[in-house]
Amino acid sequence: MRLHKILVLSSLLLTVTLSQAESGVTATTITLGQSAAFSGPARELGKGMYDGAQAYFDQVNASGGVFGRKIVLKTLDDGYEPVRAAANTKQFIEQDDVLALFGYVGTPTANASIPEISKAKIPFFAPFTGAQSLREPFNRNIFNIRASYFAETEKIVQQITTLKLNRIAVFYQNDAYGKAGLEGVTRALKKRNIEVVGLGTVERNSVDVADAVAKIRQSKPQTVIMVSAYNSSAAFIKAMIAAGSPPAFWNISFVGSQQLVNALGKDASGVQIAQVMPAPWDEVHSIVKEYRKYYLQNGKREWDYVSMEGFIAAKIFVEGLKRAGSGLTRDGLVRALETMNHYDVGGYFVTFTPTNHNGSEFVDLTMISKNGRFLH
Repeated sequence: MRLHKILVLSSLLLTVTLSQAESGVTATTITLGQSAAFSGPARELGKGMYDGAQAYFDQVNASGGVFGRKIVLKTLDDGYEPVRAAANTKQFIEQDDVLALFGYVGTPTANASIPEISKAKIPFFAPFTGAQSLREPFNRNIFNIRASYFAETEKIVQQITTLKLNRIAVFYQNDAYGKAGLEGVTRALKKRNIEVVGLGTVERNSVDVADAVAKIRQSKPQTVIMVSAYNSSAAFIKAMIAAGSPPAFWNISFVGSQQLVNALGKDASGVQIAQVMPAPWDEVHSIVKEYRKYYLQNGKREWDYVSMEGFIAAKIFVEGLKRAGSGLTRDGLVRALETMNHYDVGGYFVTFTPTNHNGSEFVDLTMISKNGRFLH
């Protein structure tokens, strides 16, 4: 009986020790926090990132978790507003005591969270943004799995100018995201001694594009590069088409590709989008096969680039957890992620080092066909 009591007490002490060993880690769970837009005009982006990630975490948990610990992804809605994202980040760190922050959506919301992230030294993994502010200066806590907006806009401009289209305007969201994309475009054009012919802006979470349409039409562009979310981008494209003689339209990946198709309907044909993830219907890559299998099992039906990114982010993160070992800590997770050298997720590769946390520079260019599919 005495031995039994000692064993029970030892087990309890071990459980307490494990639960106190590191934020977000117990003997049975690993808790993460995700702030994203789950309401408002950008809600499909937050939902997509969550659904894709949860599809992967579900199958990991069904197989016993990571070293016996199930992954719990807590979410808070920020409506794609920086002030709310910063408050959510503070809550995750101070009240929910999570191990890491995962899959935030948007440049302004991610930027607003950086001070709390740096203060707490908490891993901030796979934000859905390509902004330089999440890359420069180097922040040991931030890990990017997608290419930068600089890489996307460089490839778009390279394609446009190869076609001898030099009258290029920019429609952009009037915030940190839009300005990050605009900087990428102007940087790519400057290399080619070309200047932007026209600019038009839209406020975040707004579809009031009348002023932008008027300004950009006046500049008579051959092409408009767009740096906004799907609802405002769709409103702009529809208005430009309705006004007559529309230019070619290019979007960067954050737009939400399938969501843009859904919003545009018949007007989607010919619109072009840069992508930073493998095509979610191209089963040449094993990661796509895996995504389609588990995403369907998770009760989802519409494959898209956003949930594909969430799924890939979750798989890379789980690999980091495995490499960190059973004695999981925030610092140990960071060091484990930094061992990934050309890690093959299944046809998509990421590399993290102690001095570079920008995992990929993969960019693909796509065009929406008449039947709403993506040609690449």
